[in-house]
Amino acid sequence: MLQQPAVTWVTVEKPTFDLVGVVLGSFRFAGLLLVVAVALGLVFGAVLILSRRRPGPSPVEDVSLRLDSRA
Repeated sequence: MLQQPAVTWVTVEKPTFDLVGVVLGSFRFAGLLLVVAVALGLVFGAVLILSRRRPGPSPVEDVSLRLDSRA
């Protein structure tokens, strides 16, 4: 004779959707991405500015207007 398995009923709360939590989490994530993008943009911009900087004027000793008549 086969014995039927025992069934135990457990009461579980009905799941609820937390819209406020989802919206606030999305804003937090977007804010984090914004901060990371601004930081990377500042670093990348500074690197570009420093790498493309033109050399400064040469020292005064190297400049000659060739006003000497012997030259």
